Amino acid sequence: MPESVTRLAYIEELESLRQEISKMGAMVAEAVNNSMKALLEKDNMLAERVMSGDDFIDNINVVVEDKCMLLIARQQPIARDLRIIATGLKISTDLERIGDHAADIAKIATELDSRPFIKKIVDLPKMAEMASQMLLESIEAYRNFDIKLAEKVCNDDDVVDELYAKTFQELSKFAVDDTADMKQATQLIFVSRYLERVADHATNIAEWVIYLVTAQRIRK
Repeated sequence: MPESVTRLAYIEELESLRQEISKMGAMVAEAVNNSMKALLEKDNMLAERVMSGDDFIDNINVVVEDKCMLLIARQQPIARDLRIIATGLKISTDLERIGDHAADIAKIATELDSRPFIKKIVDLPKMAEMASQMLLESIEAYRNFDIKLAEKVCNDDDVVDELYAKTFQELSKFAVDDTADMKQATQLIFVSRYLERVADHATNIAEWVIYLVTAQRIRK
């Protein structure tokens, strides 16, 4: 087979890898949004769908890992090609963990009782919206090799951290004794922590995009 044909097939494999990761990112972002919708609306059926869908996300992660390992073994890539494959491995791992957090939130949604929320839920939806936006933007930055968008994602993480600190402080006031309020407050604190971790993983993805394009490692 001519070298030019072999190279073209290799480029197509790299692009297929990037498309698989982009598809996984969109699926994970939908899982995060649905888990929060299930929580806020106390929709157990939707929560169950999110939890069952986590297995599919895990399977995509395995497919991505296998593709990466095969490309490394067959092509022995160097320089930018190697970075595309290496960052693919890292990003798919971050996405898989975000999927786990979405399932964690969905599980809490199924465990909430029928009582009204102990306080008006304002900052949790803001955290979820921000974290989901960061995730989608980090994947867009990956698709388009967009450093500026990746840097924006890294900076937005501070906003989510501030919302997490505020939410934790407010909910901790309810977690003072052995009451139903304490149980719900603890559950909602866990939700805020999972959302904060979603934003952290989105930031990781953005940092890997910067490394992919520049070959420079950064840590926020």
